[in-house]
Amino acid sequence: QVQLVESGGGLVQPGGSLRLSCAASGISFSIYAMGWYRQAPGKQRELVAQITSYHSTKYADSVKGRFTISRDNAKNTVYLQMNSLKPEDTAVYYCNAGWLQYDYWGQGTQVTVSS
Repeated sequence: QVQLVESGGGLVQPGGSLRLSCAASGISFSIYAMGWYRQAPGKQRELVAQITSYHSTKYADSVKGRFTISRDNAKNTVYLQMNSLKPEDTAVYYCNAGWLQYDYWGQGTQVTVSS
């Protein structure tokens, strides 16, 4: 059974930082591209950051220079370090694992940026 379990969300003030983690089980983690998506109320889900099995990364323009995605294949975990958070970063953040036709999602973790 495939599981992606996110953690690390919460309430943070503008300018603050959070690190999200996504622990995967039931997949050959190292071969999967891993991504973080987010969905704000009333908006479509959007890609935030992605890291391939070769550790190549890409980011949404809105988070470049502020967020960093990384992976630890030994721990089957992908991370999203979020710095200089803004109120517009408020959303539910979802972890995604993709390889060929296989596509899995976590349950999401809430990130709220507010003073």
